[in-house]
Amino acid sequence: MAAAEKGQKPSIAKRIFLMLAPDSAKDDDGRDNFNSRSQFVLCAMGGAVGLGNLLRFPSVVFNNYGLQFFIPYAVALFLIGIPILILEITLGQAYRGGCVIAWNNVNHRAKGIGLSMVFNGFSVVGYYVPILAWAMTYFRMSFQSPLPWAGEDTIDFFNDRVVRNVPATGGSEDGGGMKHYPGRGIVGETYGWCIMIWFVVWMCTFKGVGLTGRVIYITMALPLIMIGILAIRSLSLPNASDGFRLYVGTWRSESLEGPSVWQDAFGQMFFSIGVGFGYFTSYASYNNKFANAVQDAFIIALSNSAIEIISALAVMGVVGFLAINPGEVDPLSTFSSGFFYYPEALAQMPGSNFFSALFFITLVLLGLTCVFALAEVLVTLLCDTNMGQRIPRWIISTSVIILGALTSLIYSSEFGFSVLDAVDAFVNDVALFITVWSETYMACTLYRWKDPVDQIGFISYFVFNGGYVLSLFLGLLIGHLVSAPAGAGVGFGIFIGCSIFTAFFGKTPSIPAPRFWGNNAILSRFWYAAFYSGNQLRRDLNNAILGGHTNWKIPAIWPFCLKFITGPAVALVFSFAYPKFLTKSDDPPFIYSFVLMHMVVIFIVGAFIAPRFLNILIPAHRLERGDGKYDVAPQMTIDNAPILDNGGLEGGHEDVNTAHHSGSADGNSIEADKGVFQPKNESSRFETPVEPRQ
Repeated sequence: MAAAEKGQKPSIAKRIFLMLAPDSAKDDDGRDNFNSRSQFVLCAMGGAVGLGNLLRFPSVVFNNYGLQFFIPYAVALFLIGIPILILEITLGQAYRGGCVIAWNNVNHRAKGIGLSMVFNGFSVVGYYVPILAWAMTYFRMSFQSPLPWAGEDTIDFFNDRVVRNVPATGGSEDGGGMKHYPGRGIVGETYGWCIMIWFVVWMCTFKGVGLTGRVIYITMALPLIMIGILAIRSLSLPNASDGFRLYVGTWRSESLEGPSVWQDAFGQMFFSIGVGFGYFTSYASYNNKFANAVQDAFIIALSNSAIEIISALAVMGVVGFLAINPGEVDPLSTFSSGFFYYPEALAQMPGSNFFSALFFITLVLLGLTCVFALAEVLVTLLCDTNMGQRIPRWIISTSVIILGALTSLIYSSEFGFSVLDAVDAFVNDVALFITVWSETYMACTLYRWKDPVDQIGFISYFVFNGGYVLSLFLGLLIGHLVSAPAGAGVGFGIFIGCSIFTAFFGKTPSIPAPRFWGNNAILSRFWYAAFYSGNQLRRDLNNAILGGHTNWKIPAIWPFCLKFITGPAVALVFSFAYPKFLTKSDDPPFIYSFVLMHMVVIFIVGAFIAPRFLNILIPAHRLERGDGKYDVAPQMTIDNAPILDNGGLEGGHEDVNTAHHSGSADGNSIEADKGVFQPKNESSRFETPVEPRQ
């Protein structure tokens, strides 16, 4: 009878449940996997493609109207967006873990970056859902004829009827002192929609990537179809051609000479592509271990740009229809585009109710995929811990959803819009930039740092990499306080001085640098200080993600771009954030968010100084293995069997004997001409360098 019971088929209800909510596939290391490559790509795109594509990008284009905008935009795509995206995806895929685990494997002192990414993601998702709730309020009102905001001031309608914001009193504008917010109540409709949206998110994510990967086909396809319909309708409006002409029919080469268009293009790329929030790393950890990660990064980045370029047509047609001209109105923003100007146009066009409902449900669907991704970051972090591995995923997912719903409560209050505005400003302008700059720096500086120290000495290594940070800090500070030329002079002067010191006064490497850099000791010293860590990370990641397949390799230019182009560009855009705070220093929500968003500094610096305090977030077997602690083995790559059964890129530190260079005494030897490390036992994880000196 027991056998008969064991062989019984599942009930019809259970079969329907499993069909609608399938279990995740399992990799051979036991980790959940997406059921297909397309599911991973679409989920990652879902995190990147959101309200910013339909609303923020057209606003930036309008403010910098003209075809010339796409020159700095393309530069930003290939110098900022794609390099960081490659970093985040390959780390998650290679190390088979969320953000904290991935960065712990880069270096055990870098795990604070991973925690900062989780913090950024959950800070955003708390207020992202109330924005979708406001869109749902408009969606409900779209079934009233005529539209309730028709003939009214759309700004007042948004503040009074949708957000129901109670204005602050006091402050410097009213005679000094701090601002006071008399409105303390909760807006019932807003929070009701928040609860509904969080419940939908739970329904689509509670079983993991197997379920989310199934749902994503709908939640990505529908809004893209709707965007196409909206774009066609907008371009068919009277005078829409005027907006289209502003978009791609105008050329203003003189604007390329100023910093504004470059700053806006770089900022837009940074916000749009979604790096620094952790979901690319989290999702990639559920990808096939030998998936084509570099190609996936290009697909995601280019698709994101294509979608926002097409989406802009939906807004620029409305710009022409309403006869809005740059210079005659305040600069457009995400809120003014989505909740002021577009509703005004909807109220004036034929079929206004239909297109209003279509527009606002499109916003909600676009936002849902972002909420999936942002919530997944914290879920993955908790599931990867020792305790999380003993708790069913649905319980962890449910707990995260409840926490998110509670976080959304403050943004659903009568002063919630002010808090949202403040947190949005500083999570994007402060926390995100600090996190991503730290990614570019630590990946190219801390990874296997003992190797360059062994070759050129600690002082030379510290002078160069410390000078790199100092040159950026003082250069930007003086650039803002004195003048841009003075800042550039100081910054480049410090960097060049530190580079010269390193190149001429460092220890002579016993293993010359590869190719051109190995022609003399001066070049070798500079190469070890400037390029070694980033290049070694590239080589080791390539070993991990290629797996003998014909996957795209991480290109050789990637580490140089990451540290010396992407990092400084991120720092430059970040430097404009602090003057903004001075204009809001009498506003409690801005003070609160300004302080809160600097938590990432505590996470990153604190974990660097005392990494053991975050060990609770690392599984025990990874701690025992010593992930992120690499012994000295200059120019040796981690072996080609990188994935352990229990997950993670083999660190190369467990059985590796220090690869010193006269090594015959302990059985190790290095043939300098061939660049081959020959270990005395087969358990060594370091094998022949991928790029031996020629």
